[in-house]
Amino acid sequence: MNLPNKLTVSRFVLTALFLWALFSPIRFNDTLALFFFCIAGFTDFLDGRIARKRNLITNFGILMDPLADKILVCSAFIAFVESSHMNPNAPVKVAAWMVIIIVARELTITGLRLLAASKGVVLAAEKFGKHKTISQIVTVNALLVVDACEEWPSQLQRVFQGWVPAFAEIMLWVTVVLTAASGMIYLWRNRSLYLNDV
Repeated sequence: MNLPNKLTVSRFVLTALFLWALFSPIRFNDTLALFFFCIAGFTDFLDGRIARKRNLITNFGILMDPLADKILVCSAFIAFVESSHMNPNAPVKVAAWMVIIIVARELTITGLRLLAASKGVVLAAEKFGKHKTISQIVTVNALLVVDACEEWPSQLQRVFQGWVPAFAEIMLWVTVVLTAASGMIYLWRNRSLYLNDV
């Protein structure tokens, strides 16, 4: 197994560690969850960069890399719904309907890609899809910082608590809109794949 694929597999492990930390009763669990998510996000950047630079693109990577990304991000948003219920005083609430939109979009586009692959068609990434991915990563990190900063020294708390909750709330709405819009655009532009034989 080459290095990019090892990094992809490590993202599954880091997702499990991230979820464990998020709901763990240990001290500084939210900070640890933030750390694991950031490392997982970095492996996503790194594995693609290395694969392209060293020409190490494999069928395993083509399949598992986007799957690892979706599992990481969807797991995070689903976990936020649970943590919002556990902490009624949380400064930012993640509503279940928001997460349903995010997860439904990812499942739908994954299904479309599988349909395209079965017909020998490779669907290129869309610009809106890339913006969507960036917004999701930024939102998850912001939401994690909202909780994690409560574990930090008071000086750092004052720095982050003044603006991060509002930023996280705005980014959450931006992410939901971008996710829904990018999904609809992707479905519309590739409608020939699933409407020709209706």
